[in-house]
Amino acid sequence: MDFVPEASRTTPISWLCHDDFDRQRMLEMEERIRPVRRRAAIIMALAILAASPWLGWWPLGFVVTIMGGFAAADLMMPKLARPELLMFGAWVGSVLTIAIAVALSGPHGTGALPLLAIPVLTLSSRFSTRGVIVGVSISVALAFAVGFGRDTHTVLANPVLLIIPVALILCAAVLSTPLMESDIKHRSAAVIDQLTGMLNRHALALRVQELTEQAAVTGEPIGLIVGDIDRFKAVNDTYGHPVGDAVLKDVAYVLRKQLRAFDLAYRLGGEEFLVLLPGADLQSAEELAERLREAVCTDPLGPGVSLSMSFGVSLSARGATFDYASELARADAALYEAKREGRDRVCVATDARSPVPA
Repeated sequence: MDFVPEASRTTPISWLCHDDFDRQRMLEMEERIRPVRRRAAIIMALAILAASPWLGWWPLGFVVTIMGGFAAADLMMPKLARPELLMFGAWVGSVLTIAIAVALSGPHGTGALPLLAIPVLTLSSRFSTRGVIVGVSISVALAFAVGFGRDTHTVLANPVLLIIPVALILCAAVLSTPLMESDIKHRSAAVIDQLTGMLNRHALALRVQELTEQAAVTGEPIGLIVGDIDRFKAVNDTYGHPVGDAVLKDVAYVLRKQLRAFDLAYRLGGEEFLVLLPGADLQSAEELAERLREAVCTDPLGPGVSLSMSFGVSLSARGATFDYASELARADAALYEAKREGRDRVCVATDARSPVPA
C-alpha cells in the first residue's frame, strides 16, 4: 500500500480548513492577531477623532462593534467543533460593518472605501485559499455596492474612486498570499511527522496548551487514548525496516480514518500514537479505542503483515484543571495493563504507574 499524505486521504474538515493542521494554524494565528487587532482599533479610533469635525463621533460605534464581534467569537470558539466558521463569520461581520460605516459617512464616505482592504490583510494568515477567494469576493462586492449605492453619479464621473479601493483589496490579498504559503511550509515541516503524516510532539505541545486553556473556560473533560503496536520489533526484525516504515504509515492511515474531524491524532514516537478527545466522556473514549483496535486488526497493513494494537484510555475530571502529564501517565498505565493482559485489547486508566512493554 503506497503512502498518501494525511491531508489528501480525508474529506476536508470544512471548506475553510482542509485538515487538523489548517485548524491549528488558524487558532494559533488568531492568538497572534488578537493584540494586533486591538492596536489597529486604537489607530482607527484616533483617526476618527481626528476626522470628527467632518465625520462626527458616531463612526467610533462601528469600531466598538467590530471589536465586540471578535471578542464574542474568541469566547465561543473553544466550545465549537469548527471554530474557523465562527471566525470567518466574525471577519465577514467586520467587513460589512466597515462598508455600512462608509455608506453612512455622507459625501466624504466614498473616499474611505480603501478601508475595506484592511481586513483582507488578515485573510491569508488564517484561512485556506478558498477562504481568501471568498473573502476578497465579499470585499470587492461591498466596495461596488457602497460606491454605486452611495453616489452612482460621482463614481461614474470619477471611476478612480472605485478602481483604487478594489485594486488595494486585490493587492492586499496577492501580497499576503506568499507569506501564508511560506508560513504553511515551515509550520508543516515543524509539526508534521514526516514518516506517517500525523501531527508530531511539537504540535501536541501546542495543542495541549490550547486545550488546557479551553478546559479552564469550559470545564469540559478531555480524553486521551494511547495506542502501541504489539510486537512491532518483530516486524522490523523479520521483514526489515522499510516494511516496518510502511506498516507505520498504514497504521497511521487506519487510525485517522476512524476519527471525527476534531479528534486529533499524534505520533508520539516509534510505534506509539496518541489521540486527544476534547469534550468526550469515558464511554465514548473507550468505544473509539475499541474501534481503533478492531480497525488495525482487520485492515491490510503493509505487504501482507498482520498486526494488533493495545490501547490505554484516560479521561480528565469535568470542571477540573486539565493536567496533561498526569492524564498521559494514567493512559500509559492502562496501556501497560492491556499489554500485561495479553495485548490486542483496550484498558481504561487506573492510578497505576508502570512502564509499557513492547
